[in-house]
Amino acid sequence: MKILIAVDGSKGSLDAVQCLIDHANWYRGKPEVQLVTVHLPVPKLPGMGAAVGKNQIQKYYEQEGQAQLAAAKRKLDGARIPYEAQVLVGPVAESIVQHAKEKRCDLIYIGTRGMTEIGKALVGSVATKVLHISDIPVLLVK
Repeated sequence: MKILIAVDGSKGSLDAVQCLIDHANWYRGKPEVQLVTVHLPVPKLPGMGAAVGKNQIQKYYEQEGQAQLAAAKRKLDGARIPYEAQVLVGPVAESIVQHAKEKRCDLIYIGTRGMTEIGKALVGSVATKVLHISDIPVLLVK
């Protein structure tokens, strides 16, 4: 079974990783895990290209993304569950669902609360949007 786990470094997203680890025996074999984090695109400002190059922006996305993936990677490594990790750039919910479709995932795991204050107030607005736009089953972890 192919499972996408979306993380942002928050406790809620790490709870989703832990849920997968705790229930890995539900599946016939070890699940094939797509571990992703999504970074919103840096706004394009007039004249920005003269000061900041495309490679610098890409490096920024990668550094920030790897920081958000680090704890989840440690948990999966400790549980000996193999994964493919990737940093995506784009609208968060849409990027998660699109990546799951491209990788032909059978299930999306996602925590219900993110790192932003508004996310906490809305009880997981990204998770709610993923649930509504995905044709793939979504497991919300609280």
